[in-house]
Amino acid sequence: MPAVLDSFYPVIGTSQVAECRAFYTQHFGFEVVFESDWYVSLRRPEPPHYELALLDHTHETIPEGSRVPVQGLILNFEVPDVDAEHRRLVTEAGLPERLSLRSEDFGQRHFIVAAPDGVLIDVITPIAPSESFAAQYVETAPAAPSHQ
Repeated sequence: MPAVLDSFYPVIGTSQVAECRAFYTQHFGFEVVFESDWYVSLRRPEPPHYELALLDHTHETIPEGSRVPVQGLILNFEVPDVDAEHRRLVTEAGLPERLSLRSEDFGQRHFIVAAPDGVLIDVITPIAPSESFAAQYVETAPAAPSHQ
């Protein structure tokens, strides 16, 4: 039987805790719920209250040998209108694009920007996939009753 989860959120090991805190609060609407010089916990104020944490990658709570800054991480942020987000983040706020706005045959319209520590932020609006990709999607089973 799988574990019962009460919460799930990524913790990003970074050398730029303060800069990343500013990035996620300014551009993506996260609010600080806990802050120290080595750890910041962020949360979106509206339901479903997505969470994200930033941790100084050299902190002693990380096992020896794993105290390295994040590398190769992509966070997907799905939004209702990716074109509006592109205007807000790239045109108005001046964030540099790492991947230009485009529609993909696999069912996404998206663009990519980067956080100060290099974490890629893939801003996405789902679109209809091409016929060849549509056949690759797996229908999911109905959700199991919640454990309340």
